[in-house]
Amino acid sequence: MSTAVHRLTLANGLQVSLRCAPHLKRSAAAVRVQAGSHDAPAAWPGLAHFLEHLLFLGTEAFAIDDGLMRYVQRQGGQVNASTRERSTDFFFEVPTAAFAGALQRLCDMLARPRFDRQRQLREREVIHAEFIAWSRNPAAQRQHALLQAVSPRHPLSGFHAGNRYSLAVHSEAFQAALSGFHQRFYQAGQITLSLAGPQPLDALEALARQFGGLFAAAPQVAQSAPPPLTESTPQVEQLPQQLDVLFACERLPAADQAIAFLDTWLGDTRPGGLLAELRQRGWLQAFSFNPLYQHAGQALLQLNFQLTSKATPNTVHALLRDWLGFFRGAELSAANEEFARLQASRERAASALELARCDSAGQAFAALNQAGLDGVSALLDSMLAGPPRTSHGWRLPAAEPLLDARSRPTPACPAPAGLSLSPALPATRAQGFVFLRWQLTSSLRDRLWRVLEHSLQPLIERAARAAVILAFSECGAFWQLRCSGPPAAVVAVLEQALVLLGAPANASWKAVPSKASKLVPIRQLLAALPAALIGDDPAPVPSCLLEPDQLDGLWAQAIWQGMATGFAGADQYSLNQLLRGVPGQPGAQPMPVQPHTKCWRQAAPAGNEQALLLFCSVPAHQQAAWRYLAQALQGPFYQRLRVELQLGYAVFSAFRQVQGVSGLVFGVQSPNASHAEIIAHIEAFLRGFCAEPSLDLALRRTLAEQFDEAVMSNAEVADWAWQGQLSGLGETALASMKAAILRVNAEQLGDAAGQLLSAENGWLCLANGPAPGTDWH
Repeated sequence: MSTAVHRLTLANGLQVSLRCAPHLKRSAAAVRVQAGSHDAPAAWPGLAHFLEHLLFLGTEAFAIDDGLMRYVQRQGGQVNASTRERSTDFFFEVPTAAFAGALQRLCDMLARPRFDRQRQLREREVIHAEFIAWSRNPAAQRQHALLQAVSPRHPLSGFHAGNRYSLAVHSEAFQAALSGFHQRFYQAGQITLSLAGPQPLDALEALARQFGGLFAAAPQVAQSAPPPLTESTPQVEQLPQQLDVLFACERLPAADQAIAFLDTWLGDTRPGGLLAELRQRGWLQAFSFNPLYQHAGQALLQLNFQLTSKATPNTVHALLRDWLGFFRGAELSAANEEFARLQASRERAASALELARCDSAGQAFAALNQAGLDGVSALLDSMLAGPPRTSHGWRLPAAEPLLDARSRPTPACPAPAGLSLSPALPATRAQGFVFLRWQLTSSLRDRLWRVLEHSLQPLIERAARAAVILAFSECGAFWQLRCSGPPAAVVAVLEQALVLLGAPANASWKAVPSKASKLVPIRQLLAALPAALIGDDPAPVPSCLLEPDQLDGLWAQAIWQGMATGFAGADQYSLNQLLRGVPGQPGAQPMPVQPHTKCWRQAAPAGNEQALLLFCSVPAHQQAAWRYLAQALQGPFYQRLRVELQLGYAVFSAFRQVQGVSGLVFGVQSPNASHAEIIAHIEAFLRGFCAEPSLDLALRRTLAEQFDEAVMSNAEVADWAWQGQLSGLGETALASMKAAILRVNAEQLGDAAGQLLSAENGWLCLANGPAPGTDWH
């Protein structure tokens, strides 16, 4: 899997990074502008973030309906942007055939924006809604509190989000600052453009020269040097069962590389390290390493420990410092070799978008060079005062064997009963996917699931280092194990996972349930959707002590089904042989029956903002017409509810398959509108849109072209096949769906729109509040 990278500077001063990776299916671009919220005039907090939003609102060449966001959405791609303290990033990923069109729109909108005042006023309300959501989010407020530990002279301690009051759109001084900021920083000398895809380097270079030339030629602007981060050791108010440790570092060489290296080893949960020690003592629930800020050799690092009631924060802090002392005095050559293997694994597994973003940020997939190793020493010196001291028997974990997983010579072996082999993903993609799903009757299933989840967690973390994704989830009466990655490594991980499912680690039986992360309301509803669709009605959970015999009894009654795709030869035979040991009995699982009514369910607690998720079921045999309908209404729905009505920052619609059930999903989170008002706006939009839906032949063709294995991500292909199996109808060939979409006519579209409007196939509404009237059951 060879990858070629080339860097050049265009005549206008634009820095360009090109990456040809023939194994990629899609192409991506990332633009990094060396300017962020701390570079904006202090008089106008939020100006840089506001500009990021405005750039998506259309140009002379491309109106908003044909701009980057709508174009990428129509192509089935993804697009986003992010404003940080000293940089702003714009990025997208699309099928390769659509790459030139998307890149042209990206460069055009950054180089030639329109600053229409009416659009500014509307977008300012979106920024304000985002600000309100931020101000009410506990995690965001916790991070804001942490930043108050830095020096008040440093801009990091200030307000930069922007809101209705800081963005004085009617002020001529504000307008001058806005256009001045764009002119100063959104020019070739201040920008890095990174392209990644399967195209040859010369083809990527031609695109970069063609559209990168839109940026005005100008020299690089030196960003102002920040004052010292702190005037004393940062002090942070501790919350119950939580330890936050802040490190403010100055004058770091190769800071990005050094921080990534430290993160890799500090976050290693294998025996010998800090996290393994804390887990063994029963003290640790979760850990995160967060670089809150990096610029000009400065770094503010947050180490967050979610602790159990057994832990003493001061002791945990002492163990942390002890481990850092050990690491500062350790010989790191072997660790650097392992780091190189990890980086190579990450590079192989990365998507086009991930590669482009890493390239634009200057993050290399390689071992540390001498400058990087010097950076690690400087970082640790900054975090610790005095000579290395350690009193604990720490050690660096050994090389990860999963990184060396190889195909095993295995005689031909048929797939076990219960496992279907899907041809959807060719073995040439070098990615294997396995899905295992159990139907359970035990009233103890929720409690036993937590035991198994805890037991699997170290393996999940080890697998991730080898670019294997292992996920174990529960949904009502069902458990699911999903494993994906290089085929030989998937087999190796599943072999260990099946052992742990049958005999979980002893400590897992007494493990304290981990704290669920607090999600914003709309995400809580999305998380609740799968269980709501299968109609789960949880039974009372017995409070008895858990024992291995109870797990054995659960597995004895379990019914399982599975699917694998992307395997061939020895890997397929090894997998077949391994999965003969899946616990439970193979068999068919029932499909949920969707009520053909309007059903309202409060699926999250009431909060400061109202969130609503509407799922409209789709008849399986009419899926092509409904997919076209979903694609056609996506842009107008966003335009009406987010841009025109300004209901909130989170507004979306899409076609989704969840637990084998297909449907259209509409989501809104609003700081101002009530649930009754939100659902009324959705219904009014649907009445208008569905009255006379028009068939756009170009849109139909664009949608059909997305159903091609060669342009879909490997995960999308595998999930497509799995959802087909869960639906009970069997897998539909992608080519058949493509052909069906191309045959969608005006009559089929009208029928689908009529069914949607009348809720003929059922509407399921999840909200963080009660039903607004008697129309909902």
